[in-house]
Amino acid sequence: MRQRVQRTKIRYLFRLNFLLFVFLLMAPPPPAGASDGLTLPAPAELLKLVRRGWVYEIHSSRVRRPPDLPEVEFNSSEVALGPVCVIGEAPHPQTRAVIDSFATLLGEIYGRRVPVSYVDGNIDSCPTPQRTYIRLYSGRPPYGRFNADLRALDKVFDIRFPKHWHEPVLSPAQTNGFFGRNGATAHLLISQPGSVNPSPLQQAFYSSMLIEELFQVVTFGADILKFERNTPFYSKLQEFPSNLRYLSWKSEEFMTGLLESNPYGLCGFDVLMLHTLAGANLRNSNTPELLTYFKAELGTLLAKTRITMRDDRFAAMLDETCQTWPG
Repeated sequence: MRQRVQRTKIRYLFRLNFLLFVFLLMAPPPPAGASDGLTLPAPAELLKLVRRGWVYEIHSSRVRRPPDLPEVEFNSSEVALGPVCVIGEAPHPQTRAVIDSFATLLGEIYGRRVPVSYVDGNIDSCPTPQRTYIRLYSGRPPYGRFNADLRALDKVFDIRFPKHWHEPVLSPAQTNGFFGRNGATAHLLISQPGSVNPSPLQQAFYSSMLIEELFQVVTFGADILKFERNTPFYSKLQEFPSNLRYLSWKSEEFMTGLLESNPYGLCGFDVLMLHTLAGANLRNSNTPELLTYFKAELGTLLAKTRITMRDDRFAAMLDETCQTWPG
């Protein structure tokens, strides 16, 4: 996804990276002790990843941001502890398992489990205004319902979109963040399996896509381009560029191509960043203060990360091929 500020809107630097190579939710947990292979990283390499993925420059799509708009703040704790409402199609069992597992992971790290509501109907069926909305669909993208959601959010959060404005659907996993006069919110438009028994490739594709979008909406992490195909991945935010522009999103070629371009689940470094953002509890994480905290507390953060990664509840969320540290 490309990040831009459009009045009160920032489209997170979240382009779809949603890739998975094996079953996530049906795979057995990693062998005992697999997570114990974490080695102390080279601090310079870790800091480079933190800087590229979380302390980045925000580019505006407009010449000037209206002066009456509230300040844009990337507050991970506010999102991680905020309520979530899932709308649209009924969640596929696999989809619900991913959402619930991720909510449990956030609860373990941030100290309180994310309240998740699954409702029938449209966005108006959600309880009080939510911090995050997730619209699920299979088949063709629900362009009309998607934009109806955004107009409803405009009314609640006073975003003030331009007249006759419509947001295109550009990928099967699309996240939009808004910073309105009445608060911040995020909207995820996520494709899910359309059949009761999806193929292994479909299970991999849809699970990984959802994991990535959930991770990025909570952490405000940006995509990190990786051009060396033969070097290991250290974060799910890293991606090897793929040109799949003219392929159908439902095609095996599209799914396979994306599944080869980045980790299928969260890496050890990603869990470390969740602990970092939760511990720092910064009002705006997109600042040098995050780097300062990371350097000062690295030992404690590594210890917490090892404990989390040994927890069998999160085995399906983790990519065991990228659980080691750089350096």
